Amino acid sequence: MSVTSMTGFARVEGQTGASRWAWEIKTVNGKNLDVRFRLPPGYDGLEAAARGALGAAFARGSCQIGLTLKREAAALTVRINQPVLDAVMKAMAEASHRIDAAAPRLDGLFAIRGVLDIEEQEEDEAGRAALQADLLAGFERAVGDCARMRRQEGEALARILLARIGEIEALTHEADGNPARQPAAIRERLAAQVRSLLEASSSFDPDRLHQEAILLAARSDIREELDRLHAHIAAARDLLAKGGPVGRRLDFLAQEFNREVNTLCSKANDVSLTATGLSLKAVVEQFREQVQNIE
Repeated sequence: MSVTSMTGFARVEGQTGASRWAWEIKTVNGKNLDVRFRLPPGYDGLEAAARGALGAAFARGSCQIGLTLKREAAALTVRINQPVLDAVMKAMAEASHRIDAAAPRLDGLFAIRGVLDIEEQEEDEAGRAALQADLLAGFERAVGDCARMRRQEGEALARILLARIGEIEALTHEADGNPARQPAAIRERLAAQVRSLLEASSSFDPDRLHQEAILLAARSDIREELDRLHAHIAAARDLLAKGGPVGRRLDFLAQEFNREVNTLCSKANDVSLTATGLSLKAVVEQFREQVQNIE
């Protein structure tokens, strides 16, 4: 299963009878699956089925769903209203005995109100059922297209995240191998500090200073932070390999990365180690920002 982004877009158009329709789906980052529909009046009944299709495809993301629907001019039925025409003809025949006038033309007769009945064909029940079926099928196609786009972007994000994890791992190894962490370097640095204090004042107790130096060395040890960073690196790679909706767990790991790096920086007792810690912090932040896009 691949990693999926929460960003996607799809548009599907179609025509059923005299109705032209188009679905649009837009998805962006969201903590949960938040769906909002914009449907034409009279089509609210589609929402329940559409939500089901969307929930089966997406686990997280803010989704905006829109349906536009236009009905083309329906076919017209023209029918002669025979009773009205007969009444008009009878009245004209009676008037012709009293008025000398030319016989009426056909267009004149048809212009008389009521002689022609013009009716617009209404959509029947079968037509409405066919339209609803096509709308739901079109929506499922749109969901499929949007899901495909989210998967493609997710694959690109996974490559970026793996690259950031590789950088975090390299910097973690760099911190682990920093010369300032070697026992001899720590011992020499602490010894120099103790000598400096003893030279400044003879009132210091050498034994107490020795104990304090041991405690200081223990507090500045970053072995535990490095081990946890290695564990988080392995966990992040496993999640990306597993795929699916892993965004929340990756976000939690990003927070843990940041916590360990902050502690490492606070314990750093050398400029070079501090520089490595700051570089780690920058890469972890880049990792965290990209994780926000993962479903």
